Amino acid sequence: MASIDLYSFVPMRAVDFQTTYRELYPALHRFALRLSGDPDVADDVVQEAFTRLLEQNLPSDEARPWLFVVVTNLYRDQIRSHERRGRLLAARPPLPGGPEAPDLAVERAERVVSVRRALEELSERDSRMLLMREEGFRYAEIAEVLGVRPTSVGALVARALKRFARAYGTQDEAE
Repeated sequence: MASIDLYSFVPMRAVDFQTTYRELYPALHRFALRLSGDPDVADDVVQEAFTRLLEQNLPSDEARPWLFVVVTNLYRDQIRSHERRGRLLAARPPLPGGPEAPDLAVERAERVVSVRRALEELSERDSRMLLMREEGFRYAEIAEVLGVRPTSVGALVARALKRFARAYGTQDEAE
């Protein structure tokens, strides 16, 4: 005779959000505050966790561990995002003094047009190679995309840079 699981027939009670919030918020906030050390960060991650709880269909007894896992993951995501933002700002710090002066903006726009014209004069392979190099691709990646040997990328980039400098310099002479 097959055994019957009586619990499979008992309907699970869904989370009563108000009660769960009232009961778990203080402990969850303390936990987030201990993780982050920042009350604002703790507020944000706990609020987001409860917002996500609204979208879940969990039984009441699973809400507490689920919320703590979500708060932990949200905090980790926020740390990663903060680190990424820091790296980006370190690589390209914002210019002091606010918006760029109009004359500098015009000069920069003219340089961009000149660079684009010079790139258009190059072969497709040379322009793609230079653009990929500027975007931080490794030589092996450039080689794979362009279908050349990785050992030849350095020399190809050097030649492409010379051709670019010639094309860019020719524009300056024409103007």
